[in-house]
Amino acid sequence: MELRVLSNTSPAFVVLFCLLVCMIFPNALPSDSEKDTSAKKTADDDEHDEHDEHENKMNLKFQEKPMRAFTDEDLSVYDGSFEGRPIYLAVKGVVFDVTSGKEFYGKGATYNPLAGKDCTRAVAKMSLDPQDLTADVTGLSKEELDSLDKVFREVYMAKYPVVGHMSFTAVDMDAEPLYRTEL
Repeated sequence: MELRVLSNTSPAFVVLFCLLVCMIFPNALPSDSEKDTSAKKTADDDEHDEHDEHENKMNLKFQEKPMRAFTDEDLSVYDGSFEGRPIYLAVKGVVFDVTSGKEFYGKGATYNPLAGKDCTRAVAKMSLDPQDLTADVTGLSKEELDSLDKVFREVYMAKYPVVGHMSFTAVDMDAEPLYRTEL
């Protein structure tokens, strides 16, 4: 008798009934963590997993230390000159702790001139020239600005914890923006 009742039931009713059961018993279906993880993953799944893992690491970097505003003077004491003190530099106004790259940014290392400074222009131009060790991006070419964005994202944001941002004291409202804001 039950089979006849179900055979006379419309498909829409069955769907609505299933939805109602799921709403009443939300734990009836296995959660994502309970699903079989031994199933084969596709290349797309691996790519998404790597992207999610990368995003989680980047989010953790923001949460490791409280954010702080730095002046040029504040930042200058983190130039790698003192053993035991972290090494910081800023790119696009974002201050990074590059201490883990001490072999690159530490005292006497190749990229030490960038340490303790907002070196946005130098990064864009791939330059260690003292006159390029500044936040000023005025007059940079499109290629240099694109390079800056790429290095900012793929090197600094990907590898180093963010510890703060640069504090700017004066703003000329008629001037062009110092940085492109896309991350």
